[in-house]
Amino acid sequence: MTDYTKKNIKSLKPSATLAINEKSKDLISKGKKVYKFGFGQSPFPVPEGVVSALKKNAHKKEYMPIQGSLELREAIAKYINKRTNNSFTSENIIVSPGSKEMMFLLQLSFDGDILLPAPSWVSYEPHAIIGGNKLHWLETSRENNWFPTPEAIEKKTKDLKNKNIILILNSPNNPSGSNCKNFEGIAKVAKKYGIIILSDEIYTELNFDREYRSVSQHYPEGTIISSGLSKWCGAGGWRLGFFAIPTKLNSVLKTLKTLSSESFTAVSSPIQLAAVEAFQGNYSDYLNKTTAILDAVGNYVYDNLKSNKVLIQKPEGGFYLMPEFLNSKFKTSSEMCDDILNKSGVALLPGSDFGFKPSKMLARLSYTDFNGEVFLKNIESGKKPDTDTIKKFAPNIVEGTKKLVDWSKSL
Repeated sequence: MTDYTKKNIKSLKPSATLAINEKSKDLISKGKKVYKFGFGQSPFPVPEGVVSALKKNAHKKEYMPIQGSLELREAIAKYINKRTNNSFTSENIIVSPGSKEMMFLLQLSFDGDILLPAPSWVSYEPHAIIGGNKLHWLETSRENNWFPTPEAIEKKTKDLKNKNIILILNSPNNPSGSNCKNFEGIAKVAKKYGIIILSDEIYTELNFDREYRSVSQHYPEGTIISSGLSKWCGAGGWRLGFFAIPTKLNSVLKTLKTLSSESFTAVSSPIQLAAVEAFQGNYSDYLNKTTAILDAVGNYVYDNLKSNKVLIQKPEGGFYLMPEFLNSKFKTSSEMCDDILNKSGVALLPGSDFGFKPSKMLARLSYTDFNGEVFLKNIESGKKPDTDTIKKFAPNIVEGTKKLVDWSKSL
């Protein structure tokens, strides 16, 4: 590792999403009312069947294989093949303590250039810095649903001397809540130039139309699928993720397996055994209800926040919105978010944490500040919650949105 890379590592700050969570907790402990719209975590309980499987296997203490238990890898391969029409086997799967860990190890082992759309999740960039890879931001626009066009990807690729490239895509997207509409076009460019695509599909089960779309459906040989239990299963703290790596990229899998053996060794045995139930079981009713709630709550915020002073798009999946505040009062989005928190109690993350220029007044809003367990118990399957139900079971969302609307009126 070069001195330059080490210097960059020392300059890194704690993850913005984790930092806002800690800051919110600190303000709450001091008696301040905080609307936790900054930290993106599923509000819903882990399905009972999966919890029961964890309890049943809590006594298991043996080390699992580095790559993950065979039973779990078979379950994951079947699960992802059903949704993407791929042909992964257990040998294509590697399990990790959260997908974030495997993304980190991929960047650490990779030697090349990273193409990253702006906006992107806050940890992709630090991973590239730690891995010593050269990062190239791809500008996006509201008109293209905050995803890069095939033309922009090709133009950037042609400019690079090194053609060893990873493009990272995340749909539904964190932070925008939007879906990519042009996987086919992007896949054609990636195939043409031999670009590896890391497809972060951690939110894909939470598409509000309940359709599972993956760029791997158009470019299976060059796409690594990343996912896990944290978002759709409500099990973020369990730390269970995976990569599905096509056979053509088997050298990547071998390297990741070696790095895994020298870092986390293996994922917790009870968690892996419980995850088998998560990937094998039928949790469609759970998912239909949770996505219906997220759809309704997200659209409530969207309908009430949009104005001539706030540009915002309808949410399409996951649990984020990305409002843009039209003002000239602040120099940076970070300064703006500090003002919002101090004056309204609403915690947001600035767009600059996601790759936007600091002067662009964008912010990420996570609409998960409600008791998901109670909400889940009080809706019927197949029914989208109405406004009265949202007001009853997501009062912090309602109050926080009003506070944010009132704040925006001062712009």
